[in-house]
Amino acid sequence: MMRSLERWFPTLLLAPAIAPLLFLDGMYYPYLAPKTLFFRAAIILAFAAFATLILSGVAFHVERLKNRWTWLPALLLISAYASSIFGVDFYHSFWSVFDRGDGLLTLSGIVASFYLLLLALDEQMVTRFLKSVAWTGTIVAGFALLQWIEIASGINLPLPLTQGRIGSTLGNAAFLASYLSLTLFVTLVVAARVRAPWQNRAYYSAAAQFLAVIASATRGAVLALGLGLVLSLLYVAWKGSGKTRTYARYGLIALIVAGGIFLMFREQFAQAPIEVVRRVATISLTDATVESRLFLWENVGAAALETPILGTGAENIEVIFNRVYDPTALVEQWFDRAHNVYLDYFVQYGAIGLGLYLAILLSFALRSVALMRSSDAASVRMGELFLLMLIVYMAQNFFVFDTISSLWLFFALLAVLFVGNEKSTALIQPVPHHVPVIAGVLLAILVIPVVWKPLHANLLLGSGYIYHVADVNRSVTAMKQGLELGTYADLEYGYQLYEMYTERQMTMLQGAERMKAYQFARDTLETNLAKYPYDARTATYLSHVLDSAPIEARDEARVKEVVEHALELSPKRIQPWYIKTNIAIRAGDVLPPEDAGRLTYYREGIETLEEYSALVPASAEPRFVIATLYLTLGNAQKAAEAADAGLERYSRRDENTARRAARYYVLIEDWENASRFLADVVAEAEPVDYYAMYDLAKAEFILGNVEAAAEHVSVIQAEAPGLYETDPAFMAAFEAALE
Repeated sequence: MMRSLERWFPTLLLAPAIAPLLFLDGMYYPYLAPKTLFFRAAIILAFAAFATLILSGVAFHVERLKNRWTWLPALLLISAYASSIFGVDFYHSFWSVFDRGDGLLTLSGIVASFYLLLLALDEQMVTRFLKSVAWTGTIVAGFALLQWIEIASGINLPLPLTQGRIGSTLGNAAFLASYLSLTLFVTLVVAARVRAPWQNRAYYSAAAQFLAVIASATRGAVLALGLGLVLSLLYVAWKGSGKTRTYARYGLIALIVAGGIFLMFREQFAQAPIEVVRRVATISLTDATVESRLFLWENVGAAALETPILGTGAENIEVIFNRVYDPTALVEQWFDRAHNVYLDYFVQYGAIGLGLYLAILLSFALRSVALMRSSDAASVRMGELFLLMLIVYMAQNFFVFDTISSLWLFFALLAVLFVGNEKSTALIQPVPHHVPVIAGVLLAILVIPVVWKPLHANLLLGSGYIYHVADVNRSVTAMKQGLELGTYADLEYGYQLYEMYTERQMTMLQGAERMKAYQFARDTLETNLAKYPYDARTATYLSHVLDSAPIEARDEARVKEVVEHALELSPKRIQPWYIKTNIAIRAGDVLPPEDAGRLTYYREGIETLEEYSALVPASAEPRFVIATLYLTLGNAQKAAEAADAGLERYSRRDENTARRAARYYVLIEDWENASRFLADVVAEAEPVDYYAMYDLAKAEFILGNVEAAAEHVSVIQAEAPGLYETDPAFMAAFEAALE
């Protein structure tokens, strides 16, 4: 038995290398969640096997631990645990969030994997590992290129749904690019270790991975690879010889010329049909995404200085983000990462954690340089490529963040760099046969709470989502079972129940079914808020659910209480302010039109939004709402003043603001402005809002733009059958105009 276990142990150690290929349909998060769960299972089983082998007297490369650089990952892990113990919430820090599954548990697995590889790797295993990574990266890249072909050609291929930029089996363009930016160099290392024809195939594979990164249009990764290309050409132009050196110099000249042309015609390139060219050309300090990132880094970094030594603990970046959130400066509503790895480490683990992470990067560089000084040509080549890979990795980490696939790979490659010709040594004398077996089985049982239960909860959430409108009882039953498993999925269940209820169930269900859906969403979010009182997202979502309750279940006092809590956690988030306004408006709506109290309540609602406008003076959205409220009160002058203030502040397309503005301008029959904002709604809405498109067609028709109206109508007739016929008056007038 021990011989079989010893033979299969390397397979368990190297299993995470194929995790990027996993895609499990039926899960609520089919891309990253199965990779994380597979990784955790593989590490638990590998550690169980290791414990069994150690207790059985099997020898490992213990001498490698004498190198003090190998202690850094353990010190980083200890620092992470210390930060989390004194941080916001150790439970959340340990388990992380449901969709990505990082946190202390995953970091523990990565560090454990590093040491298991460090102790077990030999040259044969290293070659096997590098080839596994190269082949996996090639398959992932091939899948990505097929997705790109599907998008570019319009041919419907039997691939998982692709939304926006390609994500391959990782489901996200940035995750794909950060992963392939590592495997690309590993594949080049493999090319130097194999012979023809496999060498040529390895180079083709590396080229495919490079093209996949480019096709992902991830600007940070593309710029990092560009930096790597320039540095490699400089290195060859300096250290190379013969034709290679000459080609490198010509390559540098070509890059300089191409860069100059790109800068000269950047505005034209920004309109190019090739997405990566267009996205790179639009990089500027006024670009919405760039502005958002700069605001995030500045404000989250400043807030993190309140706990500079230990940080907030793992997975608590969103607590700081919610405090500094400003809708006029940020594109995304919810962040749990700073989109900068170095800032992520500082926020979570403080200066100590960031220092240890930088020291790990330094150790990778030093080991790579040591290989470059070797007398073996293959080792020199590997050292050069690994050092270049590190530079690319460090550069792209200013703009993206690691997933399980890329972070594990980086630490695994670090372990490879410490592999030498050390002799194997048994740590202890063999113990009685039953002891190692019992120890291994007990450790392997951890798969149940760590992997099986979260997997089951994920599948039940997926099942609940499928039936949340068609069969509420079945949906609620499935999700109750998922929550009863007692996993860290509870937060995610609350988030998804909120969206299910507010986006569909409250309008598509009636009577007892709607009440059951409401009560389940409310109770789940209430439980989560009690458990995670620092979570602004849960507080905001709960306030909205309570505010959207069926009339017979509405509790205005509780709504006010939760709204105030949400505003304490995230003062500039507009949704709680709207709910606070709705409370006053609703109180006025129940009064007769002639009642003076009605006017008082409406003014209270307007004052609430004016208070928010003063808090976020650059925001246009609340001003259009104020304008609509004044219009309801019959004060056209005040309405116009508020709308003009909103129009002045509307500097970039925003779907929510455009909807508010369009409603106001339709009410006052200002069709010029109405068409402008309806066009923005149509451009920004995902999925396509055919109702807004229909309103836009009507506005264009009223303005006399019959051709523009006809274009929108043709799309509606083709993609939303039946909608065009819902307004017979417009249909008759429009068709008469066409004649």
